[in-house]
Amino acid sequence: MPVGAASHAASPGAADLEADAPGDDGLNPATPGDTSPGDANAAPGGDTTTDQPPTEAAASGGWRGKYPVAARALAWGATAVSVALVFFALLLPNQLPLIQPRAFLHIPVEGVLGAGVLLILPPIPRRVAAVLAGVFLGLLTILNLLDIGYNEFLGRGFNVVLDWILLDDAQSYLEDSLGSTTATLAVVGVVVLVLVLFAVMALACLRIGEVMARNNTVATRTVLVLGTTWVVCTALGLQVSGAPIASRNTVVLVQNRVKWVKATLKDEREFKKVAARDSYGNVPGDQLLTGLRGKDVIFTFIESYGRSAIEDPEIAPGVDAVLDEKTKELSDAGYSSKSGWLTSATYGGNSWLGHSTFLSGLWIDNQSRYRTVTAGDHTTITSAFKRTGAWRTVGIMPGVTKGWPEAKFYGLDNLYDSRDLGYKGPKFSWSTMPDQYALTAFERLEHGKKHDKPLMSEIILTSSHQPWAPIPKMIGWDEVGDGSVYDDIKKAGKDPKDVFTDSTQARAEYGKSIQYSLNSLIDYVVKYGNKNTVLVFLGDHQPMAKVSGDKASHDVPVAIVAHDPAVMKRISGWGWQDGLRPGADTPVWRMDTFRDRFLNAYGPQPGSGAPGSGSSGSEASDSQPAGSKSTRSKSSR
Repeated sequence: MPVGAASHAASPGAADLEADAPGDDGLNPATPGDTSPGDANAAPGGDTTTDQPPTEAAASGGWRGKYPVAARALAWGATAVSVALVFFALLLPNQLPLIQPRAFLHIPVEGVLGAGVLLILPPIPRRVAAVLAGVFLGLLTILNLLDIGYNEFLGRGFNVVLDWILLDDAQSYLEDSLGSTTATLAVVGVVVLVLVLFAVMALACLRIGEVMARNNTVATRTVLVLGTTWVVCTALGLQVSGAPIASRNTVVLVQNRVKWVKATLKDEREFKKVAARDSYGNVPGDQLLTGLRGKDVIFTFIESYGRSAIEDPEIAPGVDAVLDEKTKELSDAGYSSKSGWLTSATYGGNSWLGHSTFLSGLWIDNQSRYRTVTAGDHTTITSAFKRTGAWRTVGIMPGVTKGWPEAKFYGLDNLYDSRDLGYKGPKFSWSTMPDQYALTAFERLEHGKKHDKPLMSEIILTSSHQPWAPIPKMIGWDEVGDGSVYDDIKKAGKDPKDVFTDSTQARAEYGKSIQYSLNSLIDYVVKYGNKNTVLVFLGDHQPMAKVSGDKASHDVPVAIVAHDPAVMKRISGWGWQDGLRPGADTPVWRMDTFRDRFLNAYGPQPGSGAPGSGSSGSEASDSQPAGSKSTRSKSSR
């Protein structure tokens, strides 16, 4: 008798765990007089005698005794489902485009080794090992599903060290996109799914272990055949659909995740040293930004304004038409403009990482780096304005709905968040208010007032935030009022549920939202700007993959607009395109290099005097994706 079977027979209650009829696994059918451990009527120790009369014994089998064929089929099905679940967990890719039938046509070495371990273990350790394996497979599946979601929305996998905090943002996004009831049900569904996944995977591994123990000989042969096949396929390099038949998918995923965790922890330690080095940290305020003295300077981030908006053939026609039209309107009003490309540190979301990278000159591509830099005093473009003492510095942040202590780090004298702008109208999905209203509030609260100093303003425009429905419409600037006029406009807009679930609609509405934001911003400058106005505006990141595509770059447009020719002359050597629409061959810089280029262009440079010699941008590049360059030219698709 095989060792595994003997140990199973000696284990009290082993048959009860399966609660199935003799031979119910479908692999070793019971025959009259069979005294194998799979016989539920066998007494401990292999004694086949029973005190029950035949009729009572049959009755004790319940429905399985009455319907043996159905019981056998059910047992076969349960075993097959258990094996399928284990294979699914071991072979599941962590990117949505890779989830295809051929992804599961492989032999996972982890499954072969796991089966071998279960075969040699005695009953109790076997069951413990099976439960632990099930929990591991459940966790592995959850992490792979998180990877899929993060890759779809943020263009990267899930960081097990840093990204748990972002799940709360995901819940808020669902609430804004699909409604509070749907979001709540989704959260409950996810919690239930996680619990069920752990339980089902543990039960699946338990069942496989018990079936193998009752059918030790067949299971041993099967494991040997699979193991031998795996070795042969590895040695010969046999493939199916371009991928090895012999899979090490789980081993590779676990190794990569462990490496990522180690790299994240190491990065946290090293980035603190990088953030402490600041080429502009000790430059006196009276030497900073001398080329902009007396100017009202506005820095504006347009949510999700990426390269795809300008170059994607399905989106670009409408956006490009607006950019060309607004370039002409600015020119007619006496303004000049130049534009280029920046490679953002983030993609699809996490806008604050793009904001902080652009302003600080540090490559901030994760939450740990963001916390580190905002807890210090590293010079940002905005804090440099404050240090001069020559500007009043303000922030217009309609996307901020609660206290934002980072305002001090960015050097803002006054911050206006969504609660301070006086808006009485409806939310437009995630966006708390239309961009045109936010700009009107800026004019009413700050720009339109008399000050003893010029203004430096940081403005975040949010109307182009996903899910891009409903989208506000431009109205007369004197009609904006307290925002209640937008009630009817919202009602006439599209339902975010429809756009969120339809890629074609999402792309179309994304383009319209960018057009709206651009119209709002440039119309504001033309109407309320003057000879001292300087505008710098850019996107914070590309839109999610559903819109920008799976292989889209991280590039975003950036433009500078000024009425004074002297302001534009200082950046004549940048190689930027004239107008608001950068060309396909316009230079691409990493976003973290902009701070030093800007401060160099508009004020004396620290150190050697060579353009771009500030150290913080290049030294903070250790987490830049491999193969990227600080200056390049390429298309986004």
